[in-house]
Amino acid sequence: MHATQERPDTVTHSRRILIGASALLLGLAACKPAQQAGAPAPPPPPEVAIVTVKNQPIPFERDLPGRVAPMRIAEVRARVAGLVVKRTFEQGSQVKEGDILYKIDPMPFRVELDSAEATLARTEAALVLARQQAERLETLLTRQTASQAQYDTAYAAQKQAEAEVAGAKAMRDRARLNLGYTDVRAPISGRIGRALVTEGALVEQGGASNLATIQQLDPIYVDITQSVGELNKLRRDLASGELDRLAPDVAGVRVIMDDASLYPEPGRLLFSDVTADPSTGQVTLRAVVPNAHYELFPGMYVRARIKQGIDSDAIAVPQQAVHRSNDGRAQVWLVGEGDKVMLHPVEVGPVVEGQWVIRDGLKAGDRVVAEGFQKIVAGTPVVPVPWQTATMAAASPPGKR
Repeated sequence: MHATQERPDTVTHSRRILIGASALLLGLAACKPAQQAGAPAPPPPPEVAIVTVKNQPIPFERDLPGRVAPMRIAEVRARVAGLVVKRTFEQGSQVKEGDILYKIDPMPFRVELDSAEATLARTEAALVLARQQAERLETLLTRQTASQAQYDTAYAAQKQAEAEVAGAKAMRDRARLNLGYTDVRAPISGRIGRALVTEGALVEQGGASNLATIQQLDPIYVDITQSVGELNKLRRDLASGELDRLAPDVAGVRVIMDDASLYPEPGRLLFSDVTADPSTGQVTLRAVVPNAHYELFPGMYVRARIKQGIDSDAIAVPQQAVHRSNDGRAQVWLVGEGDKVMLHPVEVGPVVEGQWVIRDGLKAGDRVVAEGFQKIVAGTPVVPVPWQTATMAAASPPGKR
């Protein structure tokens, strides 16, 4: 039998197929580690800025509505009847107590004064004659050349003359006062409003016509309203020691203008009214505020921020740290064990100096997220950094970070 011999071209072709397959397997094996090396790594935990809650003294403040009222107000009225001949003040200007504002025609009152002085001179002359007659009869009575009845008549005539002189003096003084009242003067110092009468107007003595109005505007009052319930709760908190009283010299009132800006000068609370408005259930608190530049006007509506006590161990967080749930409840992000974040409900009070006062839900040592909320969900691990440090780093130049 003859052995089978393979053809040389067939053997060469088979070897080529085996070499190609081996090369393909080697290429696939080489690509798999490369693909595994290029797979993305999991992202690092996000960095968030936190504040560590601590107890601190915070003033108990309330923003309440109020109206501005003048410190003093006086209506200028004529004290004698007559014709106004001159106005001597500039409308809207500052006047001082005793300044002449109007002049009433003085001629009729000068005539009355002259008549009163003439009457006084006549009565004084009659008194001289009566006194001499009484003295003469007293001398004659001692010599028993005049009767007691004659002396009594002369003495009574002297006393009558003295009374007439006193009456004449009073009439003269009244005429002199009326002449002085023709100069209508400012009863108080302050800013005077518009003139309500002009030259040529006839005014009556003690009439209802008001010539002008003067208001003292520096300092000025702010009348604030607060509910009886809030005021009583404040008093109970002060009595129980939950709130500490302010020092007597503390300026506890700040006026908030209509553009939400704070009036630069602080004020001082004077007193609380003792009567509640039966229609609103509110009482009036009066504060006095400096007004050197006359930025506050009587009748102006403002809001007043009142410090009514100090919470010595209060808890507060930045405003941006407090969020609202769908049902409107306040909540914060807390960094818990393992640096994982979670939402936590809180009860908030007023905003004091840019911070929410937390009445319930937080304790000293809790870590609250203040920045970086967009990078977290509940249960996410985070890298907490102090909020102040993060803020300073963001504000510093890139070369100094």
